Amino acid sequence: MTIQHIKQYIREQMQYIDRTYWILFIALILAASIALFSASSFFVFQKGGSTLGPILSQMTFIAIGVALAFVLQFLPNRWIRTLGYIGLFASIVLLLLTFSPLGVEINGSKRWLKLFGITFQPSELAKLTLIIVVSDLFSKIKTKEDQRKYFGMAMIITCIICGIIFIGNLSTAVLLGGIVILLAILARVHIKYWGSLVAAIMVFLICGYFFVNEVYVKQNRRMEGVLGRAITWVSRINDMLEENQTSDAEFRITDDNYQSSHAKIAVARGGKSPFGVLPGNSIQRDVLPQAYADYIFAIIVEEWGIIGSVALIILYLSILFRACLKSSRYADYSAMLMVMGLALMLTCQALISMMVSVGIGPVTGQPLPMISRGGTSALITSIYFGIIMSVSREQTKLGTRQQAAINQSLDDVPDIELD
Repeated sequence: MTIQHIKQYIREQMQYIDRTYWILFIALILAASIALFSASSFFVFQKGGSTLGPILSQMTFIAIGVALAFVLQFLPNRWIRTLGYIGLFASIVLLLLTFSPLGVEINGSKRWLKLFGITFQPSELAKLTLIIVVSDLFSKIKTKEDQRKYFGMAMIITCIICGIIFIGNLSTAVLLGGIVILLAILARVHIKYWGSLVAAIMVFLICGYFFVNEVYVKQNRRMEGVLGRAITWVSRINDMLEENQTSDAEFRITDDNYQSSHAKIAVARGGKSPFGVLPGNSIQRDVLPQAYADYIFAIIVEEWGIIGSVALIILYLSILFRACLKSSRYADYSAMLMVMGLALMLTCQALISMMVSVGIGPVTGQPLPMISRGGTSALITSIYFGIIMSVSREQTKLGTRQQAAINQSLDDVPDIELD
């Protein structure tokens, strides 16, 4: 295929592009630009660097992401499904490599991998590819026998991926597992299959919490090995419960609650005005560690107020609403499940990140998609949009051709003259 053929193909496909997704995508990028500039400038200045350094770095990743999204929207869906299976195998290998000397430990968690001088999270690729593969498997369910076969295959793959991620990142494993269960519900898998699985996982997590809390946390004992972070998970849950039971007079900022406490102060300060203190006037960004990462929504609330914060929430929900609206008309069941899975992942991750920032729920470390600083997250989020737009383009084109065929068949019907 020559360059001329590619250009011709793109021109033909442009009429089927979903511009609403592009508007939502660009709006998210604009919000990220404003939030990141405000949240990260002070810490860069402290280290003697340029205040534009992290912004230019992040915007470079976002620019690459936009280019990826533009290219991906023209790929046939069958290519995306094939790449999903290949990427799933690659993500398993990369996740296992995080336990090797190539793995990088950041903030007490070894979930990063450094290859060729680039540090990234393999779990981001695993989330994307697992949703693609599970959607394809669920779309093949036609009979009761198919339910047992393909649901079993999907759960084996999910358990492998989530099991590896679970060791270093409980919240991501739970979130990804939850999205897979939601896809099973959308695929109309019988409740006896996914219901029993959910019950078993809940029992496991609850028993695990009480075991670690009673045997290790309360006894001030350390847990060695790959599950050493279990103490951190339990401690975060305990901290959240204790804060809810502590009166204002007894409240003290300690090393354990430093980040969450200053995040709440930022939220309270931004709540004084519907428009907050306006961008660039945050105080808590100067004292809140990693203000541009896990707790960036707290800075957004402080600077943008309730109106700006609600607008951002509506923006994320609009992505899910658009996906629901468009996918309900898709003829391809696999395409529908894939779009819904990706949209649910984006929206649920965003809502969880926001809830943690305002003190609703234990600390999870989930970034705010596209807005939290992180090259891997920005690229993967862009790929989400590219795939969603590819599905929309292909299904819109298919629907247009089917409608044209129906109209043509109606035109071929001879008129009947009545006496």
